[in-house]
Parts: sequence; structure tokens; C-alpha cells
Amino acid sequence: MDLVIRNANLPDGQQGIDIAIASGRIAAVGARLLVAAGREIDAGGMLASPPFVDAHFHMDATLSYGLPRVNGSGTLLEGIALWGELKPQLTQDAIVERALQYCDWAVARGLLAIRTHVDICDDRLLAVEALLEVRRRVAPYLDLQLVAFPQDGLLRSPNAFANLRRAVEMGVDVVGGIPHFERTMEQGAQSVRLLCEYAAERGLPVDMHCDESDDPLSRHIETLACETRRLGLQGRVAGSHLTSMHSMDNYYVSKLLPLIFDSGVAVIANPLINITLQGRHDSYPKRRGMTRVPELIAAGVDVAFGHDCVMDPWYGLGSGDMLEVAHMALHVAQMTGQAAMRQCFMAVTEVPARILGLAGYGIAPGCHADLVLLDAADPVEAIRLRAARRLVLRRGKVVAESPRMRVKLELPGRPGATDFRLGR
Repeated sequence: MDLVIRNANLPDGQQGIDIAIASGRIAAVGARLLVAAGREIDAGGMLASPPFVDAHFHMDATLSYGLPRVNGSGTLLEGIALWGELKPQLTQDAIVERALQYCDWAVARGLLAIRTHVDICDDRLLAVEALLEVRRRVAPYLDLQLVAFPQDGLLRSPNAFANLRRAVEMGVDVVGGIPHFERTMEQGAQSVRLLCEYAAERGLPVDMHCDESDDPLSRHIETLACETRRLGLQGRVAGSHLTSMHSMDNYYVSKLLPLIFDSGVAVIANPLINITLQGRHDSYPKRRGMTRVPELIAAGVDVAFGHDCVMDPWYGLGSGDMLEVAHMALHVAQMTGQAAMRQCFMAVTEVPARILGLAGYGIAPGCHADLVLLDAADPVEAIRLRAARRLVLRRGKVVAESPRMRVKLELPGRPGATDFRLGR
């Protein structure tokens, strides 16, 4: 064996587990494995998890906060307008540089797979070329999927469909859309049909920004689910955001939930951004904005969480930490039971891995040796502490490592409380 990790806890609750790694894959998993290796690591009861997966991101815009100005209203629409102002000033080198810096942040936090939407409404397809280059350069240590995203609307932007086809020919992986940004509801539904038909023709997955609105009558997820069934795209389609569901009446949602489940459409919520951009026109009470995550999970729908934005026209914060995303989600969705908090951990690990179709993902013999060693005993503690990533492995090789965080206290009258590990 090349490496054995000893005495680790696993997300499913197993404790004291050894993980043996050879030739970039997991060779064996079990208690007290009798194997020798070139290197052994004592996990000391820390949590060994498969890597974090971000199912929804915008890497072409990341780290561009303040260019050309800050989003004063904090709204989705001003963010889109700001991005439109920035696009003519973009250069391929600048996009590549910012994206590579973000990928460094991601790997350091155990985030080894990202699905990013890339705007194709700029006729130069500058961002597409840039992210194709980034995908090539990060391939040894990070899986990067690209979604052809008509940010300005498929039908609203004159060359969007032609540009989307060009992007796919260049090597973009997934068909995207934004029906709620078309000029009418009818055109939004038409864009869903056109894009799903094109994806079916090309054998491609679909990941569509859908109903990112406070308007309860924005119901394009209904069309997306129906088109998925009509075209036989089950298991290949995701609807991202779905924030209008937060404002829909319960009767309509009782019809919508089984429709989504029957269609096999997955859902990607973006907690940090959904609660920041939605409800901006409310006084009080203010809507949270995030879609109905607990109800969707209870209906059997695959639900993942995405980071969506980091320091861009829509969001001025973020660091590539998917535990921060899960932490916010469980608060906003009031998923504070033990089982629900574990579902939130799964929503940034195995569920998005399934949505992205990642082969060889997990902790089992034969899987890729892609692992994160977290300074926590279990998934709930990992979320609570936003646990440090002690070790990040890609194909059995250490790609990131950090020391344990300790605090030294000098408190009057407390001579014993001087040195402890932060948070535990």
C-alpha cells in the first residue's frame, strides 16, 4: 500500500476505521486493517470524508467584487446589470488568473469538484475560452464541469442560442438556461423546451437557473420537469435556485413536489446567495428566499447546496468553504435535528457528486482516493465548527495540509485552562 489512514471516523457513523490506498484508489476499508504502507497517518478519531462538491458556481465572475463598482441595492437584477457593465472590460488572462486563485482556495478547503456556469452571451466567448483553459490546468487536482449559461436570456439575447451551440462544440459539458429572465412567462417556457430538446439531441445534461424570483407565479420548474419526462432526460437534469417555491401556496406545492420527484429532476439550492438576494422588495415580514429544502428531501428529490458566488457582483463575501454553505442552509431551513444536519452534510458531498455524475466518488474499495480529513468527530460537529481541513488527498496524494488549531489562554484564576484545541 502507498498510504494507510488509521483510526478515522466515517460520515455514516463508523468509528475506528482504517483506509488503505494504492495506485490512487482506495484498496480496503475496515477496522484495524493488517496492511503495511509507505506512509501511515493516524487520524485520531477525526472525520474522513469524500471531498466536498459544489454543484452550482459562477467562476467566470469570481473575485471580481467592486469591478466596475459595488452592487448598491444588493439585488439580483443590479448584479446582472453590473456583470453586463463588466463584460466589455474582461480579458481572458484576468478571468484565468482569478479562477485559478479560487481553485487554490477550493482545494485548500477540500473542495475537489465544481460545476460552474459560464456566460455565453458575450459573442467573443471570452469566458468560455478562459474556463476551458482553467479546466485543463486544474484537471490533475480538481474536477471542473462547465455549464453554457445564457445570462441575458436565451431568447432575450440575439445570439445566445448560436453562442450556446458554439460553446458546446468547444467542449462545454452542460446545457444551462435562465427562463425567469426572459421577457415573458411564455418565452421562458419556450426557452426551457428549446434547451431541453437541444440537450436531448446532443446527449448532454441540463442545469437550469429556474425561478430565482420572489414571484410565486414563476413556475418554470413545472415546465422543466415535464420536458424532462417528455424527452427521456430523467437523471440528467437539475433545477437550480427554485426560490419562488418559498413564496408559493402550499396547495400548489403539494402538486409540484411529486411532479419534480417523478421527473427525476434534482434541485440545487444556494443558501448564502438565496437569502441575500431574495426578499429585497419586502418590508416586514421578510421572506427567507431559499427553496423548500426539507419538503423536497422528504418527497425523495435529490437536493444539493451550491456556493453560487464568491466576491462578485452578486455577493461580496465567501471563501470556497462548503461547510459554511451547509451551516447557513441548516439554519435557514430550520434543519437542526441530528438527521437533518447530516442531510445538510450530504448536500455538499455525496448528493452533488451524484448530480454531477462523478465516477469513483466515495469511501469504498475501488473508489478514487480523494479524501478530506476534517478536525471533527462527525458531520454535525464538522458543520458546527466549520472544521479545519487537516489533510486533503487527490488520487492518494496530499494536495493540502494544515496544522491543528490550538489556543493558549492566560486567564486570571484559571491556571488549568491554558491550552486546548479550538472548538473541541
